[in-house]
This record gives sequence, C-alpha cells and structure tokens, in this order.
Amino acid sequence: MNNRKFISVIGASQASASELALAEAAGKEIAHAGAVLVCGGMGGVMEAACRGAKSVGGTTIGILPGNHRGEGNPYLDFPIASGVGHARNVAVVKTGQAVIAVGGSYGTLTEIGYALNAGLPVIGLESWTISRKGRGKCPIISATTPAEAVKMALEMID
Repeated sequence: MNNRKFISVIGASQASASELALAEAAGKEIAHAGAVLVCGGMGGVMEAACRGAKSVGGTTIGILPGNHRGEGNPYLDFPIASGVGHARNVAVVKTGQAVIAVGGSYGTLTEIGYALNAGLPVIGLESWTISRKGRGKCPIISATTPAEAVKMALEMID
C-alpha cells in the first residue's frame, strides 16, 4: 500500500441527501482510480463514501473516535480505534495526501483547517468557503462533480 494514493473524504455525520449522493459518487471515483479512501469511519458522508468505494471493490480506512473497531460503519476494511474523540480529525486528514470535503459541519471545518495548515490540497463539493479577513482567494478548491474532485485530488498528490 505504500505506493498507493490516499484520499481523505470528510463531511458531516448528519448530511443531506445531496451530500450523501456526492460522497457515495466520490467514493466510487476514488476506488476506480485505485486510491485508498480514508475517513472518520462513522455515518453520514463517511459511510456514504465508504459504501461507494466498496461497491466497486475499493479499499477503505476509518479512523474512529472511540475505543472499539466495531463502532464504525459496515463498509470499512480497516477500522482504526483511536480512543481520542474528535482529535482523530488530525489523523483523518494527515493520513490522506489530499482531502475532499463534502458539505460539512463545524467538525469538517476543523479538518479543513488541519489540512490547509499541513499544506494538503482541499477540494470542496458543496462545502465551506473561507477567506482571511474577508479578503483573498479561498484556499479550498471548488469542484462541481465528484469525478472532477477526485481528478483534481489525484493531480495534486505529489
């Protein structure tokens, strides 16, 4: 797995139908590209992305907030029990070489911050936009489709 590309998918555990559909399609695209999908391993966007990846034979990793591997969604190949709660968000983004944010809650926003601080590319699908003091270009690259988001992520991975 050392030479495979890893893409983190982040988003809310309580997501809209549109966000779930985008996440599932992104998971499929990641798997089709031969990349490994990394996420927080729980429900919502995370589960939808994993379901999409697994539906086409992809590989999934979930870095869980709790102490038990069994608490993760049923589409995880590698559930990792971190025992550190939301602090696991750092590991979720740092395990990926690029991040795709689908929709998102405040937890997603923290993951975006961790990723940008680490110099990782962040591609957004119906996700957050941010600027510093209301000025400057948003560092989150906006994609219009899951296929475009995955293509961008793969192109930006060293």
